[in-house]
Amino acid sequence: MADVDSFTPPSDDSDAGENQPEERSRRWWRRRPGVERKGSFWRELPILIVTALVLTFLIQTFLARVYVIPSQSMERTLHGCTGCTNDRVLVDKVSFRFTDPHPGDVVVFKGPESWGDNPEFDASMPSNAFAKALRQFGSLIGLAHPDERDFVKRVIATGGQIVQCCDESGKVLVDGKPLDEPYLHFEGGRGGSQEPFAPIQVPQGHLWVMGDNRNNSSDSRRHVDDESSGTIPIDNVIGKARVIVLPPSRWGGISDHDPQARALDAPAWQADLPVALGLLLAWPARTGLSRLPRPRRERR
Repeated sequence: MADVDSFTPPSDDSDAGENQPEERSRRWWRRRPGVERKGSFWRELPILIVTALVLTFLIQTFLARVYVIPSQSMERTLHGCTGCTNDRVLVDKVSFRFTDPHPGDVVVFKGPESWGDNPEFDASMPSNAFAKALRQFGSLIGLAHPDERDFVKRVIATGGQIVQCCDESGKVLVDGKPLDEPYLHFEGGRGGSQEPFAPIQVPQGHLWVMGDNRNNSSDSRRHVDDESSGTIPIDNVIGKARVIVLPPSRWGGISDHDPQARALDAPAWQADLPVALGLLLAWPARTGLSRLPRPRRERR
């Protein structure tokens, strides 16, 4: 019996020639799923890293930046000390482009030349170039100490105001009025009263700043002998501390209580007197007007 050969129908050579490369490519990708995605990821990774670094730089330069609080000068509003888990705060750099700092604002600023390096913490830069670069990058995202000339304090008085300490109850005076400072903290072993200083008029365009830990802060009081009498130029202000972002146990906003509000303004009940008098006078006036004879309409 003769062998029966299997029959294979002839293929259309013209179509095969035209579609063969495309078909082979499709079969190859089907055999190795995911290869294209993997290769694409590794090609795009450097671009993603560079983009993230550029965005980080732009945001921290123009919008906001995270700063580490390395000293105890702002206790207990901001927590910081050697060997502690120091607070990281988000500093808003936009607000003061449109308005000047107000009393009560907690601000980060560059210390004037006469202030020298910040004596409240030791942040010596490592000698190794690679470690130095890592340190500088870490300071951008709040993982390392900021520049040694960066300070964080609270605004107490602004240009034209006269500040001095203290009255009979031990309070700081601005334009002769005692301040309301619920944020004050006196560290143990340093006394429970503020250090007195003579009246100083804040130059226009400058700020008088003090730490909340009133007797453990290198602030305007320590530099009254310089050319600006211890005040700092508004142009030196980097931004306003808004929020504590780390550690998680201390998440929350930073109080900007105005210490001059209750001292320089009238009490609330006196401030409401004009409104109350206006309402009292408006009622009889309304009643009297309602009783006036109304003009008669002419009939047509």
